[in-house]
Amino acid sequence: MNKSNHILIGIAGGSGSGKTTFLRAILDRFDKTQIALVSQDNYYLPKSAQVIDENGVTNFDLPTSIDRAHFYRDMVDLVEGKSIEILEYNFNNPDWIPQPIFIHPAPIIIMEGLFVFHYEEIRNNLDMMVYVDAHHESRLERRIRRDAKERGYPEHEVRYQWANHVRPSELQYLEPYKSECQLVVDNNHSFDDGLNQLIDFINKKLG
Repeated sequence: MNKSNHILIGIAGGSGSGKTTFLRAILDRFDKTQIALVSQDNYYLPKSAQVIDENGVTNFDLPTSIDRAHFYRDMVDLVEGKSIEILEYNFNNPDWIPQPIFIHPAPIIIMEGLFVFHYEEIRNNLDMMVYVDAHHESRLERRIRRDAKERGYPEHEVRYQWANHVRPSELQYLEPYKSECQLVVDNNHSFDDGLNQLIDFINKKLG
């Protein structure tokens, strides 16, 4: 894959780390022609294809829950100057009607999601790895609030998923790569310092 005209940045963080807000802040600083953002969340396989745990609960927090080949293929297409289209994921919310997402090639391509470092075919092509970090207890509280508001999940379900799916997956598939990241963004209180560092990096690459 010849990416001489593109810079690939991988951004990952555990659930509730503030990664989505961090990404939005990055996009707000640049023109839409400068950055292409590809989100892992839009590549979930159908619920029927997901693993069911020993208690009959669907586990969406495994590397196999994502259409990995499609995720990688779209990255390659962007690098090769092709636009991509994908249907947004609705997180099993029947009131959320998925809309098509069109992403056009840009000098900076951001691959974001829990498994972007675990998927070696993506990790090996990244020019920079960014880890958005926050304490896991704070992240759990953020997730409880978010899932109640945005997805209608009761707290006991969120806590079950956290203990049985989310944290085990983070420990196995995300946190081992933290030491390899060129930038670790501390978002226990504010991500401003990390945000400014990444913006400086992008500006230098854009020339």
